[in-house]
Amino acid sequence: RAVLGGLSQTDSRDYSLVTASCGFGKDFRKGILKKGMCYGDDACFVARHRSADVLGVADGVGGWRDYGVDPSQFSGTLMRTCERLVKEGRFVPSNPVGILTTGYCELLQNKVPLLGSSTACIVVLDRTSHRLHTANLGDSGFLVVRGGEVVHRSDEQQHYFNTPFQLSIAPPEAEGVVLSDSPDAADSTSFDVQLGDIILTATDGLFDNMPDYMILQELKKLKNSNYESIQQTARSIAEQAHELAYDPTYMSPFAQFACDNGLNVRGGKPDDITVLLSIVAEYTD
Repeated sequence: RAVLGGLSQTDSRDYSLVTASCGFGKDFRKGILKKGMCYGDDACFVARHRSADVLGVADGVGGWRDYGVDPSQFSGTLMRTCERLVKEGRFVPSNPVGILTTGYCELLQNKVPLLGSSTACIVVLDRTSHRLHTANLGDSGFLVVRGGEVVHRSDEQQHYFNTPFQLSIAPPEAEGVVLSDSPDAADSTSFDVQLGDIILTATDGLFDNMPDYMILQELKKLKNSNYESIQQTARSIAEQAHELAYDPTYMSPFAQFACDNGLNVRGGKPDDITVLLSIVAEYTD
Protein backbone atom coordinates (compact mmCIF):
# COMPACT_ATOMS: atom_id res chain seq x y z
CA ARG A 1 0.00 0.00 0.00
CA ALA A 2 1.26 3.48 -0.85
CA VAL A 3 2.39 5.68 2.00
CA LEU A 4 3.46 9.33 1.87
CA GLY A 5 6.14 9.82 -0.73
CA GLY A 6 6.67 6.18 -1.59
CA LEU A 7 5.76 2.56 -1.12
CA SER A 8 5.71 0.95 2.27
CA GLN A 9 8.27 -1.81 2.75
CA THR A 10 5.83 -4.15 4.45
CA ASP A 11 3.73 -6.39 2.25
CA SER A 12 0.20 -6.19 3.65
CA ARG A 13 -1.15 -9.03 1.50
CA ASP A 14 -1.96 -12.36 3.06
CA TYR A 15 -0.03 -15.35 1.69
CA SER A 16 -1.18 -18.88 1.07
CA LEU A 17 0.19 -22.15 -0.28
CA VAL A 18 -0.90 -23.73 -3.54
CA THR A 19 -0.13 -27.40 -2.90
CA ALA A 20 -0.27 -30.61 -4.93
CA SER A 21 0.58 -34.11 -3.79
CA CYS A 22 1.82 -37.27 -5.44
CA GLY A 23 3.29 -40.51 -4.20
CA PHE A 24 3.79 -44.23 -4.55
CA GLY A 25 3.41 -47.07 -2.11
CA LYS A 26 6.34 -49.40 -2.70
CA ASP A 27 4.05 -52.45 -2.80
CA PHE A 28 1.18 -50.82 -4.64
CA ARG A 29 0.39 -49.85 -8.19
CA LYS A 30 1.67 -46.45 -9.21
CA GLY A 31 0.14 -43.44 -7.49
CA ILE A 32 -2.66 -45.35 -5.75
CA LEU A 33 -3.98 -43.60 -2.66
CA LYS A 34 -5.31 -45.73 0.16
CA LYS A 35 -8.08 -44.37 2.39
CA GLY A 36 -7.31 -40.76 3.26
CA MET A 37 -4.06 -39.41 1.88
CA CYS A 38 -1.86 -42.48 2.24
CA TYR A 39 0.75 -43.88 -0.14
CA GLY A 40 1.65 -47.28 1.28
CA ASP A 41 2.64 -46.72 4.93
CA ASP A 42 3.17 -42.99 4.32
CA ALA A 43 0.39 -40.51 5.08
CA CYS A 44 -0.04 -36.79 4.51
CA PHE A 45 -2.53 -33.94 4.80
CA VAL A 46 -3.07 -30.43 3.44
CA ALA A 47 -5.33 -28.20 5.55
CA ARG A 48 -6.45 -24.59 5.29
CA HIS A 49 -7.51 -22.34 8.12
CA ARG A 50 -8.21 -18.63 7.96
CA SER A 51 -4.95 -17.91 9.81
CA ALA A 52 -2.66 -20.46 8.16
CA ASP A 53 -2.02 -23.22 5.66
CA VAL A 54 -0.71 -26.42 7.23
CA LEU A 55 0.93 -29.46 5.63
CA GLY A 56 2.03 -32.72 7.17
CA VAL A 57 3.75 -35.95 6.15
CA ALA A 58 4.34 -39.07 8.24
CA ASP A 59 6.11 -42.33 7.46
CA GLY A 60 4.78 -45.43 9.24
CA VAL A 61 7.49 -47.78 10.52
CA GLY A 62 7.24 -50.97 8.44
CA GLY A 63 8.73 -53.23 11.13
CA TRP A 64 5.32 -53.42 12.84
CA ARG A 65 4.17 -55.81 10.09
CA ASP A 66 6.20 -58.53 11.85
CA TYR A 67 3.79 -58.17 14.78
CA GLY A 68 0.65 -58.32 12.63
CA VAL A 69 0.14 -54.53 12.79
CA ASP A 70 -0.64 -52.47 9.65
CA PRO A 71 1.96 -49.63 9.82
CA SER A 72 -0.23 -47.27 7.76
CA GLN A 73 -2.87 -47.16 10.53
CA PHE A 74 -0.65 -45.16 12.88
CA SER A 75 0.69 -42.66 10.32
CA GLY A 76 -2.74 -42.25 8.70
CA THR A 77 -4.55 -41.70 12.02
CA LEU A 78 -1.89 -39.24 13.19
CA MET A 79 -2.16 -37.14 10.00
CA ARG A 80 -5.98 -37.20 9.96
CA THR A 81 -6.02 -36.10 13.60
CA CYS A 82 -3.59 -33.23 12.94
CA GLU A 83 -5.68 -32.18 9.93
CA ARG A 84 -8.84 -32.10 12.04
CA LEU A 85 -7.13 -30.00 14.74
CA VAL A 86 -6.12 -27.44 12.09
CA LYS A 87 -9.58 -27.28 10.51
CA GLU A 88 -11.12 -26.79 13.97
CA GLY A 89 -8.64 -23.97 14.66
CA ARG A 90 -7.15 -25.81 17.64
CA PHE A 91 -3.57 -24.75 16.95
CA VAL A 92 -1.21 -21.78 17.07
CA PRO A 93 0.52 -21.15 13.70
CA SER A 94 3.86 -20.37 15.35
CA ASN A 95 3.82 -23.70 17.23
CA PRO A 96 3.70 -26.70 14.86
CA VAL A 97 5.09 -28.94 17.63
CA GLY A 98 1.83 -28.18 19.46
CA ILE A 99 -0.14 -29.73 16.57
CA LEU A 100 2.00 -32.88 16.77
CA THR A 101 1.75 -33.03 20.56
CA THR A 102 -2.04 -32.66 20.66
CA GLY A 103 -2.48 -35.11 17.78
CA TYR A 104 -0.23 -37.70 19.42
CA CYS A 105 -1.95 -37.27 22.80
CA GLU A 106 -5.32 -37.92 21.15
CA LEU A 107 -3.92 -41.16 19.72
CA LEU A 108 -2.64 -42.20 23.15
CA GLN A 109 -6.09 -41.57 24.64
CA ASN A 110 -7.93 -43.20 21.74
CA LYS A 111 -10.77 -45.52 22.79
CA VAL A 112 -9.82 -47.83 19.91
CA PRO A 113 -6.38 -49.31 20.64
CA LEU A 114 -3.82 -48.29 18.03
CA LEU A 115 -0.26 -49.61 17.78
CA GLY A 116 2.59 -48.41 15.61
CA SER A 117 5.22 -45.73 15.05
CA SER A 118 5.94 -43.02 12.52
CA THR A 119 8.14 -40.06 11.74
CA ALA A 120 6.35 -36.72 11.23
CA CYS A 121 6.96 -33.34 9.62
CA ILE A 122 4.56 -30.39 10.00
CA VAL A 123 4.90 -27.15 8.00
CA VAL A 124 2.76 -24.07 8.78
CA LEU A 125 2.52 -20.88 6.74
CA ASP A 126 1.21 -17.98 8.85
CA ARG A 127 -0.82 -15.95 6.35
CA THR A 128 -0.32 -12.46 7.76
CA SER A 129 3.23 -12.64 9.16
CA HIS A 130 4.51 -14.49 6.04
CA ARG A 131 6.51 -16.80 8.30
CA LEU A 132 6.95 -20.51 7.86
CA HIS A 133 7.00 -22.52 11.09
CA THR A 134 8.15 -26.14 10.93
CA ALA A 135 8.53 -29.17 13.18
CA ASN A 136 10.36 -32.26 11.98
CA LEU A 137 10.71 -35.50 13.93
CA GLY A 138 12.78 -38.17 12.18
CA ASP A 139 13.86 -38.40 8.55
CA SER A 140 10.93 -37.00 6.61
CA GLY A 141 11.47 -33.29 5.93
CA PHE A 142 11.21 -30.21 3.74
CA LEU A 143 13.19 -27.95 1.41
CA VAL A 144 12.53 -24.27 0.65
CA VAL A 145 13.76 -23.23 -2.79
CA ARG A 146 14.16 -19.61 -3.90
CA GLY A 147 15.77 -18.51 -7.17
CA GLY A 148 16.73 -22.09 -7.98
CA GLU A 149 18.61 -22.62 -4.71
CA VAL A 150 17.81 -24.38 -1.44
CA VAL A 151 17.55 -21.59 1.15
CA HIS A 152 16.17 -23.67 4.06
CA ARG A 153 16.03 -27.38 4.78
CA SER A 154 15.06 -29.62 7.67
CA ASP A 155 17.64 -31.49 9.73
CA GLU A 156 17.33 -35.26 9.74
CA GLN A 157 17.07 -36.86 13.18
CA GLN A 158 18.48 -40.38 13.53
CA HIS A 159 19.27 -42.37 16.67
CA TYR A 160 21.69 -44.37 14.53
CA PHE A 161 21.92 -45.43 10.87
CA ASN A 162 18.46 -46.05 9.35
CA THR A 163 16.72 -45.60 12.72
CA PRO A 164 14.95 -42.23 12.74
CA PHE A 165 13.31 -40.47 15.66
CA GLN A 166 9.65 -41.54 15.83
CA LEU A 167 6.39 -41.25 17.73
CA SER A 168 5.18 -44.66 18.96
CA ILE A 169 2.42 -46.47 20.74
CA ALA A 170 3.55 -49.91 21.92
CA PRO A 171 1.63 -52.71 23.66
CA PRO A 172 2.21 -52.65 27.46
CA GLU A 173 4.60 -55.63 27.30
CA ALA A 174 6.81 -53.87 24.72
CA GLU A 175 6.98 -50.42 26.34
CA GLY A 176 10.59 -49.50 26.93
CA VAL A 177 11.66 -51.87 24.16
CA VAL A 178 10.01 -50.00 21.28
CA LEU A 179 11.75 -46.78 20.32
CA SER A 180 9.58 -43.82 21.28
CA ASP A 181 10.45 -40.12 21.10
CA SER A 182 8.53 -37.16 22.47
CA PRO A 183 6.95 -34.68 20.02
CA ASP A 184 9.04 -32.07 21.87
CA ALA A 185 12.16 -33.70 20.43
CA ALA A 186 11.14 -32.44 16.97
CA ASP A 187 13.51 -29.99 15.32
CA SER A 188 11.69 -26.64 15.04
CA THR A 189 12.45 -23.66 12.80
CA SER A 190 10.78 -20.36 11.83
CA PHE A 191 11.70 -18.07 8.95
CA ASP A 192 10.22 -15.57 6.50
CA VAL A 193 9.09 -16.67 3.06
CA GLN A 194 8.52 -14.69 -0.12
CA LEU A 195 5.95 -14.91 -2.91
CA GLY A 196 7.10 -17.54 -5.39
CA ASP A 197 9.09 -19.59 -2.86
CA ILE A 198 8.79 -23.33 -3.50
CA ILE A 199 8.30 -25.64 -0.52
CA LEU A 200 8.81 -29.36 -0.97
CA THR A 201 7.69 -31.54 1.95
CA ALA A 202 8.33 -35.27 1.63
CA THR A 203 9.03 -38.58 3.33
CA ASP A 204 12.46 -40.19 3.23
CA GLY A 205 11.42 -42.25 0.19
CA LEU A 206 12.15 -39.10 -1.80
CA PHE A 207 15.28 -37.83 -0.01
CA ASP A 208 16.88 -41.31 0.17
CA ASN A 209 16.62 -41.64 -3.62
CA MET A 210 17.05 -38.13 -5.02
CA PRO A 211 19.85 -35.70 -4.13
CA ASP A 212 19.09 -31.96 -4.05
CA TYR A 213 20.57 -31.24 -7.47
CA MET A 214 18.13 -33.68 -9.13
CA ILE A 215 15.17 -32.23 -7.23
CA LEU A 216 16.23 -28.70 -8.27
CA GLN A 217 16.45 -29.79 -11.92
CA GLU A 218 12.83 -30.98 -11.76
CA LEU A 219 11.70 -27.80 -9.99
CA LYS A 220 13.10 -25.70 -12.86
CA LYS A 221 10.28 -27.13 -14.99
CA LEU A 222 7.66 -25.36 -12.86
CA LYS A 223 6.06 -22.90 -15.26
CA ASN A 224 3.89 -20.94 -12.82
CA SER A 225 1.94 -21.26 -9.58
CA ASN A 226 -1.09 -22.89 -11.25
CA TYR A 227 -2.23 -26.03 -9.47
CA GLU A 228 -1.93 -28.05 -12.72
CA SER A 229 1.71 -27.08 -13.20
CA ILE A 230 2.54 -27.87 -9.55
CA GLN A 231 0.73 -31.22 -9.79
CA GLN A 232 2.66 -32.15 -12.94
CA THR A 233 6.01 -31.32 -11.29
CA ALA A 234 5.10 -33.18 -8.08
CA ARG A 235 4.25 -36.24 -10.17
CA SER A 236 7.46 -35.98 -12.17
CA ILE A 237 9.56 -35.79 -8.97
CA ALA A 238 7.73 -38.74 -7.35
CA GLU A 239 8.02 -40.83 -10.53
CA GLN A 240 11.75 -40.20 -10.83
CA ALA A 241 12.34 -41.11 -7.17
CA HIS A 242 10.23 -44.26 -7.62
CA GLU A 243 12.26 -45.29 -10.67
CA LEU A 244 15.63 -44.64 -8.99
CA ALA A 245 14.50 -46.60 -5.90
CA TYR A 246 14.57 -49.79 -7.99
CA ASP A 247 17.83 -49.13 -9.88
CA PRO A 248 20.39 -51.62 -8.50
CA THR A 249 23.43 -49.78 -9.93
CA TYR A 250 22.49 -46.22 -8.89
CA MET A 251 24.48 -44.66 -6.05
CA SER A 252 21.56 -43.20 -4.13
CA PRO A 253 21.88 -40.76 -1.19
CA PHE A 254 20.79 -43.71 1.01
CA ALA A 255 23.53 -45.98 -0.39
CA GLN A 256 26.06 -43.17 0.10
CA PHE A 257 24.93 -42.74 3.73
CA ALA A 258 25.17 -46.52 4.24
CA CYS A 259 28.74 -46.52 2.87
CA ASP A 260 29.62 -43.64 5.20
CA ASN A 261 28.47 -45.96 8.00
CA GLY A 262 30.75 -48.78 6.90
CA LEU A 263 28.17 -50.78 4.91
CA ASN A 264 28.83 -51.84 1.33
CA VAL A 265 25.56 -50.80 -0.33
CA ARG A 266 24.64 -49.76 -3.87
CA GLY A 267 21.35 -49.00 -5.57
CA GLY A 268 18.21 -47.10 -4.73
CA LYS A 269 16.10 -47.68 -1.63
CA PRO A 270 12.68 -49.21 -2.38
CA ASP A 271 10.30 -47.32 -0.12
CA ASP A 272 6.96 -45.54 0.01
CA ILE A 273 7.29 -42.06 -1.48
CA THR A 274 5.16 -39.03 -0.60
CA VAL A 275 5.73 -35.60 -2.15
CA LEU A 276 3.83 -32.39 -1.26
CA LEU A 277 4.86 -29.54 -3.55
CA SER A 278 3.76 -25.99 -2.64
CA ILE A 279 4.26 -22.48 -3.98
CA VAL A 280 3.82 -19.38 -1.81
CA ALA A 281 1.16 -17.25 -3.49
CA GLU A 282 -1.14 -14.35 -2.67
CA TYR A 283 -4.10 -15.48 -0.59
CA THR A 284 -7.50 -15.58 -2.28
CA ASP A 285 -10.61 -16.85 -0.53
